[in-house]
Amino acid sequence: DSPEIREEVLRKDDKFLTLLKDVYVESRDPPVRVKDGGGEHLPRKQEEKRLTKLGHLEALDVKKVPKGKISIVEALTLLNNHKLKPHIWTAEKIAAEYSLELKEVNSLLEFFIPFTVQEFPKETKKAIKS
Repeated sequence: DSPEIREEVLRKDDKFLTLLKDVYVESRDPPVRVKDGGGEHLPRKQEEKRLTKLGHLEALDVKKVPKGKISIVEALTLLNNHKLKPHIWTAEKIAAEYSLELKEVNSLLEFFIPFTVQEFPKETKKAIKS
């Protein structure tokens, strides 16, 4: 804020300007070395896949999924099976059938519930004539 400092900052110093003109910087990148891998690739972890268990809904979904995962149609199918027959389709059976972790199956069954569609019969009461 003081005018003396501002004047000192904006003042050009001829001695420093002449020294700056003598400075020359030369920069070169090191040569790029390309490694010849000879066609070798790093080994990749092979992901195990399993065929899906879709039944008559096969055309609606993917054919193979990684082990430990399920497709959308499979998820809906196993949730519906558990809802209709929980004594047969237990978490342990679902985990074994779909190659899943039991902890994940328990979470799936606890937090995801398929919708139920209900149709109510139409009322048969006669309309009141006014």
